[in-house]
Amino acid sequence: MALILHLDMDAFFASVEQLDDPSLRGKPVIIGQDLRGVVSAASYEARVYGVRSAMPVAEARRRCPHGVFLSGNRRRYSEVSRIVMATLENVSPLVEPASIDEAYVDVTGTETLFGPPEALGRRVKQMVREATGLPCSVGIAPVKFIAKIASDYDKPDGLTVVSEADVPVFLADLPVGKIPGVGRRAEASLSRLGIRRVGDILAYPPEFLERHCGKWGLDLYAKAHGRGSTTVAVAREAKSVSAENTFDTDTADRERLASWLLHQSERIGRELRQDGLAGRTITLKLKFNDFRQITRSRTLPEPIDSDGAIFAAATALLDAEPLPRPVRLIGVGVSNFGREPRQLGLFENPDRQREVQARKIDTALDAIRGKFGRAAIVRGRLFDFERKRKERKGGGDG
Repeated sequence: MALILHLDMDAFFASVEQLDDPSLRGKPVIIGQDLRGVVSAASYEARVYGVRSAMPVAEARRRCPHGVFLSGNRRRYSEVSRIVMATLENVSPLVEPASIDEAYVDVTGTETLFGPPEALGRRVKQMVREATGLPCSVGIAPVKFIAKIASDYDKPDGLTVVSEADVPVFLADLPVGKIPGVGRRAEASLSRLGIRRVGDILAYPPEFLERHCGKWGLDLYAKAHGRGSTTVAVAREAKSVSAENTFDTDTADRERLASWLLHQSERIGRELRQDGLAGRTITLKLKFNDFRQITRSRTLPEPIDSDGAIFAAATALLDAEPLPRPVRLIGVGVSNFGREPRQLGLFENPDRQREVQARKIDTALDAIRGKFGRAAIVRGRLFDFERKRKERKGGGDG
């Protein structure tokens, strides 16, 4: 019998903001500032006031005028997401990210390593909290869609295990809208047929459901009987890792541009190390205030993943480039992945030894930021840069 684990981070974007800024803990945090936009996430404190994802920001402000409205930082959320996915790979190599804050894991046959499903679920929750400082909810079931429903069953910080024998009872009384893929319009259509609970579907033959709902009706019939996919599709390997930023005001200040490159090199380096990647080709991207865009690349003799090495290569490309006009966007990327940097010996040349020390520093920074947030520790060169960037509420992250 297959055993599928579904992990869902609790109020993910808002929780990351509260992690990075402890003063936000316990406050209603809402990701979305543009009055013409929609809410992308809301903390549980904000949900008390009826604020939900996809709600217009104007409505959220009406319901929760004292809420803390933030523009959000997608890069930071992606960074934490990668830590979560890497943590899950310590449980099983079969991890399928379903979105930035949720994933399926095939844990079939792991009982000998981690014990029964309940023990495994508790262990996964603890591992994720230790790695990120964030809570998550876990569902475990014989098929993917039931595992997903189970992860939402006891939020936040929940754990629900549905055994094969318990599937009929678990599904019977669930609102039909809990089945993934059944939206409000479909739920209303089913209600007109007298189907409000999953158990109601069992009273109808598949031909009836197909006649009224098409092929989707047959899928609904199968799910009502607890049948669904158990296939966990592992994500394909990335071909490049990059970061870029669009400025609030155009600039030709090379020192400012270099600071952005260091900021981006840190983000890229951490992502490479988390994914066990190293690349030989460094690419600089510049967009000028007339919207003309150029890229310049350099291929190194050895693959790299350290912040300093990426920064050095990127700044060399920048220094060699004339700036005929002010710059509105700068970015750096790493590609042409190869093996990880080799373990260096004790008696290699001084340059090699400096690489070893730099990588140790990078690894230590990764661990601190992964647990306490990016703002927990800042390189001296970036101290004023990060302070000013925070004052600008993100500095136009792209």
